Amino acid sequence: MSAAAPVDLGEVAAISARYGDDAGRMLDILRDTQEAFRWISPEAMGLIAERTGLSRVAVDGVASFYAFLSRHPKGRITIRLCDDIVDRFAGLEAVTRTFEEELGIRVGETSADGAVSLETTPCIGLCDQAPAAMINDVVVTRLDAKRVREIVHGLKAGLSPEDLISERFADLSPYERATHMVDNNIRHAGQVLLGPVPEDAGLKAALDLRPGQIIDTLEASGLRGCGGAGFPTGRKWRFAAEAQGDRRFVMCNADEGEPGTFKDRVLLTERPDLVIEGMTIAARAVGAAEGIIYLRGEYAYLQPLIEETLARRRADGRLGKAILGVEGFDFDIRLQMGAGAYICGEEGAMISSCEGLPGEPKTRPPYPVTHGYLGCPTIVDNVETLCHAARILDKGSAWFHAIGEAGSHGTKLFSVSGDCLNPGVYELPYGLKLSELLEMVGGEGAAAVLVGGPSGTMVARDTFDRRLTFDDLATGGAVVVFGPERNILEIVEYYISFFVHESCGYCTPCRVGNVFLQRAIAKFRAGLANPEDIDYLRDLSSTIIETSRCGLGMTSPNPILSTLENFPLVYSAMVKPSGDGLRATFDIQSAIDDARKLAHRRSHIFDRDFTQ
Repeated sequence: MSAAAPVDLGEVAAISARYGDDAGRMLDILRDTQEAFRWISPEAMGLIAERTGLSRVAVDGVASFYAFLSRHPKGRITIRLCDDIVDRFAGLEAVTRTFEEELGIRVGETSADGAVSLETTPCIGLCDQAPAAMINDVVVTRLDAKRVREIVHGLKAGLSPEDLISERFADLSPYERATHMVDNNIRHAGQVLLGPVPEDAGLKAALDLRPGQIIDTLEASGLRGCGGAGFPTGRKWRFAAEAQGDRRFVMCNADEGEPGTFKDRVLLTERPDLVIEGMTIAARAVGAAEGIIYLRGEYAYLQPLIEETLARRRADGRLGKAILGVEGFDFDIRLQMGAGAYICGEEGAMISSCEGLPGEPKTRPPYPVTHGYLGCPTIVDNVETLCHAARILDKGSAWFHAIGEAGSHGTKLFSVSGDCLNPGVYELPYGLKLSELLEMVGGEGAAAVLVGGPSGTMVARDTFDRRLTFDDLATGGAVVVFGPERNILEIVEYYISFFVHESCGYCTPCRVGNVFLQRAIAKFRAGLANPEDIDYLRDLSSTIIETSRCGLGMTSPNPILSTLENFPLVYSAMVKPSGDGLRATFDIQSAIDDARKLAHRRSHIFDRDFTQ
C-alpha cells in the first residue's frame, strides 16, 4: 500500500461547508474529499459525520458503496481499465499486461511512491472504441501495447493525463475536450435527434400550451421511455402532475451503465441543450421548479460541457427565474455526479444516491411519480426520452407518431459494438429487422447478437429476422455483435459475474443467487455439468426473478435464460453423466450454510420450516 496522502481536516471542513453541511449532498462531499486527498480517511469521515449530523457508520456506508470512492489511499493518478467483454475480445489482456510491465505494479495495486494506481472497472460506455480506460477523469480509447507505452512514458516524464490528449488542453472548449478524447461515431443520423435540430423550438411551443396540453401532446405521440422499460412518457408525466405535493422534481437519468450502451454519451456531447430543453418542458408540464441531472462517474469528462451548457442557459434566461420572460415559470437544474455504481441506473437507487445515501433501490410502491426525491412527486426520464419530448413539442405528436410502427413510435438510438465493421450509434425508426441492422453495421457474419445488454436477449442466427420494437426485441440501446469464434458460455459467465459485482447486496436472492448461477456456469464451462444442472439453472433463475427487490435481480438471469432458449446445443454439448451413472448433486443447504452464519439468520426461501 502506498503512503497515505496527508489529510487537511480544515479543507475537509471547507468541502462540507461548500455543500451547506447537508447530509443530502453526501456523495458530493465524499467525491470532493476523494479528489483532494486520493482517499477518504477515518478522520475525514468522522469530521464529515459531525458536520452533517450523521453517524460515522452512515458516512462509511456511503463511502464504501461506490467503486470510485476509497477508504484506502490511491495514486495521484488512477488508471481504470475497462473490463467489459467487448474490451476483452478487442485485446484488453495485452493492454493490461503492458500497463503492468511498464508501471511495475499489478492490477489492484498502487505504486510505492503513491504516484499511480492500476484498476479494472466494468463498462465505461466506450464499447465502440475498445479497449478503453480512464486516467483520472481523462478518457483514452483504442488502446494497444504501443499506445500504452506512450501513455506510461509520458506520465513518468511529468505529463498530466490532460497533456496526453492535447498539448493545449487548457485552451480547448469543453466540447473540444470531450471530442478530442472520445469519437461520437454517429454512423446514421435520423430525422428526430441527430439530424438538424432548431434551438429551443419545443420549449417555445410549450409556452403557448397549458401544462395539460403538453401532456396530451406527449400521450398522443406514443412516446415511451427509451431506457428499456418502455413506460408511456405522457402517462408518467400526468401521474406526477396530479400527485399531491408542494415540491416537484424532474430528474434526468444519465447513468447509462448497461454494458454495451453508449448512445446517451453521444446525446450529452452533441445535444446537451436538447436534453435540458426536454427537462424544462417537463417542468412546465408538471409544475416542477427543481431538476437534477444524474451523470455517471464514468462520464466525468462530460461534466464541464454540461455545466457550461447550464450556465449559458441561465445567462440567456432559459433556466432560472421567469424562463423566456414568463413570470412564474421558474426552473433550475443541478448536476449530480455518480461514483461508479451500475445499480444507480435504477430510478429508485438513483434517487437514493441523489439524497446522499448508498445507491440502494427503494421499495415500490409508492412510485417516484408520487413519492420520489425527498418524498416529493418526481419525474425520472433518461436522456434520450427527454430529447424526444422536446422534438415532439416542436414538430407535433402526429409527426412523431407516424415514424416507426404501432406500439413503437419514433426513432431509436442503437449503440452497436462488438464483431462488426462499423461500430457506433445509429438513429433508426423502430421496426427494423435485426438482420437489416447487421447489414448496415457490417456484422452479417454474426453468430449471436445481444440486444438490450446483459439484461436483454441473446439472439441466434436463425432468428435474426426479429424486429427491434418494444413488442419483439426491446432494448435500451445496446446491440453487441458476436462472431462465430466467440464462446457463448464465456460471454454468459462474464455477464453473470458482472451482475454479482454490481448487486447492491440488499436482498438475498440477488446477492447470493447470482453467485450460485456464476458457479453453475463455471461448472458447465469446465465440462463437469450433468443434464439435471440445466433444470437447476432454470429453477434458480426463476427464484431470483420472482423474489428480487429491483430490476437488477429480476433481469440478471437473462444471459442464462435467453441462451438456454436460443443456444440449447451449447449447453447440451457440455453436459455428461458422471462415470458411475450417478449425478454429482449440488447441495443448496450446504452452499448457503456460510451465508446463514454470516447473516445470523435463516432463509425464508430455502429453509422450508422457516417461520418469522
